[in-house]
Formats: sequence, C-alpha cells, structure tokens
Amino acid sequence: MCPDWTSTPGLSGGGTPAARPLLAASVSSRIVIIGQVPGRIAHETGVPWNDGSGKSLREWLGVTDEQFYDESLIALVPMGFCYPSESKGGDMAPRPECVPLWHPQVLPKLTRVQLTVYIGKYPFARYLADEAEGLTEGVRAATKLLPTSILLPHPSPPNQMLLARNLWFERDTIPMLRKRVRAVLGPNRN
Repeated sequence: MCPDWTSTPGLSGGGTPAARPLLAASVSSRIVIIGQVPGRIAHETGVPWNDGSGKSLREWLGVTDEQFYDESLIALVPMGFCYPSESKGGDMAPRPECVPLWHPQVLPKLTRVQLTVYIGKYPFARYLADEAEGLTEGVRAATKLLPTSILLPHPSPPNQMLLARNLWFERDTIPMLRKRVRAVLGPNRN
C-alpha cells in the first residue's frame, strides 16, 4: 500500500532528516488515527507512537499495544509521513506537500474504517475546521462527531496543562471514545 517514496521529489531535502515515512494501514483497518507527524523517537526506531504520547493515546483509546499496532484493527496515518525535524517548542509542522499528495491515495483504500480519530491541530485544521471554532471546541464536540469521528488533543507533555484545566476531557470524552472503540473492535478485541 505504501507508494514509491524514492521517486517523490523533496521529501528528504531542505536540511530535514532523511525521509523515513511511517504509516501503518491495511484495507481491513477499522479505526484510522490521523495524527500530526512522527516524532524523533518514532523516526529513529521506525515505530509510530512508541513514546510517552503514544502510551497516553493507547490509554485514552483503551487498547493494548498489540491491538494498537495490529494494522487489521487500527491504521496509523499521520498528516506528515516523515519526521520534519525539531523546532523551538517541539517538532516542526508536517510538510505541506504530504497530505494532498498521499492522503487521497491512502485513505480511500481504507474502506472498512468505522471510526476516524483526529489528533491535534493539523488534522483539525485540515479536516474539521468547519465543525468548530477551535481545537478545544472541536474536542468538546465529541457527541456531535461520534460515531464516525472524534478529535483529540495531542497527548504530548506540553498539552498536560491544557488537559488539567479541562477536566471534562477525561471525565466525559475519554469514556465516549473508549465505548466507541470497543464497539468498533468488537467484544473479544478490547
């Protein structure tokens, strides 16, 4: 399913790390997670979401590592498939050519998806900006977006203060998310 990256101009130029595209998907995936970009640890290890943010995300979803990395269950399709390098305050934004180039080729192949989980400001801006005024309002709109989609804040350490100020997220949104994930994966899967 992964396109030929070697023939795509510019993916490893401009002082960015060498291209090491990270996505995991299968035509049988039932949930697709559209995150921002692979982080440094994911880039170095070749395993998406294998850091503290990924651990938090798996806890929010209520899934095991085995379920999370089972492509027949969960597709991991970031906004930018390659690590863009670090900037002050975190990783750089996804490369602008990535989404329009690759999402139209990958996402339509995921015909069994029943839940799309958008994570962070870049997926929000691309796919859900018409649904809410801002990211926090978009996360609050879980009841409006479910059962087909949901927006989550990025589970990175810088967002912990935001989450601490918005206790409704863990109280209200996480239980709705877990319930939907269980329904999609089936009773014997979660």
